[in-house]
Amino acid sequence: MDIKIESSWNEVLKSEFTKPYFLKIVTFLKIEKNADRVIYPPGPLIFNAFNHTPFNKVKVVILGQDPYHNPGQAHGLSFSVPAGIKPPPSLANIFKEVKKDLGIDMPEGYGNLTSWADQGVLLLNALLTVRANEPASCAKIGWMNFTNTVVTKISDEKKGIIFLLWGKFAQEKQVLIDETKHFVLKAAHPSPFSADKGFFGCKHFSKTNELLSNQGLAPINWKLLST
Repeated sequence: MDIKIESSWNEVLKSEFTKPYFLKIVTFLKIEKNADRVIYPPGPLIFNAFNHTPFNKVKVVILGQDPYHNPGQAHGLSFSVPAGIKPPPSLANIFKEVKKDLGIDMPEGYGNLTSWADQGVLLLNALLTVRANEPASCAKIGWMNFTNTVVTKISDEKKGIIFLLWGKFAQEKQVLIDETKHFVLKAAHPSPFSADKGFFGCKHFSKTNELLSNQGLAPINWKLLST
């Protein structure tokens, strides 16, 4: 597996790529490919979140769980889908909260969050791959070790990062974050099953921008412009 990852992340994570757990990930993905099983996202997009948000540009982290497992949806950014793909329910609920919080209308039928990533929002899934039509199918191959390291590195080597932890799964990462120098905002998951239990009304988007402004940093433009 040819690891193509943005240079600043490669420097921070290079020791991970030779560890036994990561070699297990590589072996698993090679076996899947040789067996003609479909893995999402496509290989060049597995590290898409890192490539759009270099380590030295990270300001916000939004943690997801699993890549989307239906055709055409996953492109390596948590909650995001490529242009031309209808926003899934959780993303649609995220947009509802953006509207309620900031009064911003999102483009109809558009859910590509790359513009967020390019502004310093690391859209990180805890698992970076999934088999087609099999949610959580890569949960035990080693990705958790890798993304736990990512969160720990951000916590250890940066300061003032805003972590948005939506739902129990993401909130389990809270123990990896040094809250004496970072900010943690928690809410229910935006899934239709839980959004009304604390995600709607959380105002995380305005709160994030307030925390950034208080540090003298540019706020995130949450408005999406379809292209």
